[in-house]
Amino acid sequence: MTTSSTETKSLKAAIVPVTPFQQNCTLLWDEVTKAGVVVDPGGDLDDVQKAIGELGIKVEKIVLTHGHIDHAGGAAELKEALGVAIEGPQAADRFLLDNLAKQGAAYGIPAQPVTPDRWLEEGDTVSIGGHTFEVLHCPGHSPGSVVLVNRPHRLILMGDVLFRGSIGRTDFPYGDHEALINAITTKLLPLGDDFTFICGHGPVSTIGAERQGNPFLPR
Repeated sequence: MTTSSTETKSLKAAIVPVTPFQQNCTLLWDEVTKAGVVVDPGGDLDDVQKAIGELGIKVEKIVLTHGHIDHAGGAAELKEALGVAIEGPQAADRFLLDNLAKQGAAYGIPAQPVTPDRWLEEGDTVSIGGHTFEVLHCPGHSPGSVVLVNRPHRLILMGDVLFRGSIGRTDFPYGDHEALINAITTKLLPLGDDFTFICGHGPVSTIGAERQGNPFLPR
């Protein structure tokens, strides 16, 4: 297991890369209460649960940014193991979550279909260790992709919408490049250059860095 950590005031995060896609399963928690969440448990749950135990996190819920196998494949099993609810993504990704077993078979990743206890919509909020994150619906990579924003800590849980130097793939039958760019330019870039984001793959970045150097964004 390889983990990397970041900290912003009283929030802490640890990243556990999972599945052959090296997806960033993120553990996010309050450093005082230890209450937290698991974001996008795509698989390799032994590694995820080991990290939870080593860090002493009291997991309150599972959060899904979207319905792809590398982000959601382990959600049903982890929900059963921890006895917690699942929140997200937006309901347009229901067809992906219903077909997780089929997705998994195509990539050799064991998975079970999952139905969230709560679908998320634009304007909803999600509590993570007592810290409030705003929900932005950012379709394009998948129809129901959501991004979670905490303004006090200038922190974003990005999923596969925006990466360091790249953007989410839109070459799926349901992908929509125009919608993805529109979500990034109208919802994410206006948040401010000082926002740090944890994305679904690869290293963390900031809105400012991507505004200046991301070759996929319009100038």
